[in-house]
Amino acid sequence: MSSVLRQLSAQVIPVIRMQEAETALTAVDWLHEGGIEIFEITASVPGYLEVIAELAERKDLLVGAGTLLSAEDAHNAVKAGARFLVSPCLVPEVIEAGTEAGIPVIPGTATPTEALQAHRLGADAVKVFPARQLGGPGYLKALRSVLPDIAVIPTGGIELDEVDGYFAAGAYAVGMGATGHPGRGWRGPD
Repeated sequence: MSSVLRQLSAQVIPVIRMQEAETALTAVDWLHEGGIEIFEITASVPGYLEVIAELAERKDLLVGAGTLLSAEDAHNAVKAGARFLVSPCLVPEVIEAGTEAGIPVIPGTATPTEALQAHRLGADAVKVFPARQLGGPGYLKALRSVLPDIAVIPTGGIELDEVDGYFAAGAYAVGMGATGHPGRGWRGPD
């Protein structure tokens, strides 16, 4: 297990999906002031590679890239300084690119078949997405009962008051998203 993956253990990982790069940086600063050090910056953030590059220079943060859909996305994220890669679904070429670069890859999965396939392709952990819509902690507990050796990170629709339930069900970490603009209709975890 990589040191980066060990750092993700038992953490809530903010998934930063903002409409502006500057807003994403502001959200990271606010969350970091609250003690969070791990962030996933999604490819849906305009200029996300520049955001990752700027944040990667900070030694007090662990920054990954999310919503990666191709090997090119993965290679660009690695060049920008991403320390882990996340995809919303099972994309074998993203797993391959991360493995080649020596950094953890966390592909999105929804079924036990996808989770096992991702694991066999070299994924370091799997993202269960959309966790809430798939059945929440109950689904995660059932998945972990048949695949206990795969680190599972649920994300998608998780509310802050549900986090403990996901950890009790066997989550390795929990991803929580935020969208919008701080100060102008910004909403926190979704």
